[in-house]
Amino acid sequence: MTKFSDLNLDPKVLKAVADAGYETPTPIQAGAIPPALEGRDVLGIAQTGTGKTASFTLPMISLLARGRARARMPRSLVLCPTRELAAQVAENFDAYAKYVKLNKALLIGGVSFKEQEAVINRGADVLIATPGRLLDHFERGKLLLTGVQIMVVDEADRMLDMGFIPDIERIFSLTPFTRQTLFFSATMAPEIERITNTFLSAPERVEVARQATTSENITQSVIMFKGSRKDREGTEKRKLLRDLIQSEGEACKNAIIFCNRKVDVDTVAKSMKKYGLDAAAIHGDLEQSHRMRTLDGFRDGTLRFLVASDVAARGLDIPNVSHVFNYDVPSHAEDYVHRIGRTGRAGKKGTAIMICNPRDERNLADIEALVNHQIPRGGEEIAPTLEASTAESKPETEEKPKRPSRTRKPKSAAPKAEIADAQKDAAPKADAPLAAQHSDAQQEQPQPRSQQNERKSNARGGHDNSRNTTQRGGAPVGLGDDMPSFIAKSFEERMDS
Repeated sequence: MTKFSDLNLDPKVLKAVADAGYETPTPIQAGAIPPALEGRDVLGIAQTGTGKTASFTLPMISLLARGRARARMPRSLVLCPTRELAAQVAENFDAYAKYVKLNKALLIGGVSFKEQEAVINRGADVLIATPGRLLDHFERGKLLLTGVQIMVVDEADRMLDMGFIPDIERIFSLTPFTRQTLFFSATMAPEIERITNTFLSAPERVEVARQATTSENITQSVIMFKGSRKDREGTEKRKLLRDLIQSEGEACKNAIIFCNRKVDVDTVAKSMKKYGLDAAAIHGDLEQSHRMRTLDGFRDGTLRFLVASDVAARGLDIPNVSHVFNYDVPSHAEDYVHRIGRTGRAGKKGTAIMICNPRDERNLADIEALVNHQIPRGGEEIAPTLEASTAESKPETEEKPKRPSRTRKPKSAAPKAEIADAQKDAAPKADAPLAAQHSDAQQEQPQPRSQQNERKSNARGGHDNSRNTTQRGGAPVGLGDDMPSFIAKSFEERMDS
């Protein structure tokens, strides 16, 4: 069996590895470190949790042990897709290079530009950065990449998912053609393969597992879930998650709960805390200091449950994670591999449980096609108890009581006979002088309510075609019965003339 001492690493690096408690390299480390020490390009393909970070960190430190960095011109460059992964690589670098005098700089968002510029100006042997912040410093004229001897791209498939491929290509064009490139990815999408063919020179391909495979140490299952009503689906789904955690008992020491949307991350975390579960949220909209505090609390055991978006799905080395719950089925099948890879690491056992709605069955089928096996369906025993408990317990958000419907009083309507008689009585008055009609109208009895309503509607702009006709010698009834007498008189005099 290969040991680290057989890999021709620098003695100071071997001493740091021994202090960390490692004796035997993982397959990806055993395959990638020797060609990297020879100065060759390396294309490493391995599932998450197999030790890819040490595969490039250890040979980099050995190769950079001799030499000196110049201001604003780093000697090596490590590109990471997320701030958390970049910070983790920096921690590994500190652990393995503690006996070697090398300077590092960490360029990530959420940190002051001035502080980062001060580190760059002192000279950095190793520059660890996210693509966006790196290009920001370059465009400000604070950084030169012409002195890069070794370039590392970590989690390249995640770079593709996050839309960083154009930035990666630009950064490649800013580095010397003679650089050494170490390229690592868990999957090999066509776009990733195009980049490797373009920017890597005769790379040593190290593939220690079939692409997009899941660890055999992880027990997987999927719970098929359908809400009773659309407006209660979220409440019932969160209760199902709590019941699943409770059903695992003491075996669930800690867990990461993955959600597809940031708003769901916050909602699930608040719901879990409301019901007495120690949980905290982490996603890209939170401040970097808050995210690091949350991760540190989860690592040291003071936080039991971490509710996260895919920002925590790639590359984060969090030891002793017993469970991973996929609250949502990932939209991209590759994300499932990375999510459940947070558990079952370093040969330990892990459990991954996923909740699937009927509308997510297509994504579930894509995942099963990618991993080339059917994920066992579970939850037959927990489903009946869940239905009973949801029927007995109140939902998290009670529905507002409906307002009592108002019963309108029926409008008093005059009989049809009365309306017909009123029309007949009004007909002969059309030929009479309008002044006489006006005086007679004052002596009439009040009209039925329906006729009054009809008159009001006409006054508001309604039209009655029967009143818009003008007979020869009669009054223009289209103006209404309440027309002033002086208007009617002038009209009669014109008619006589």
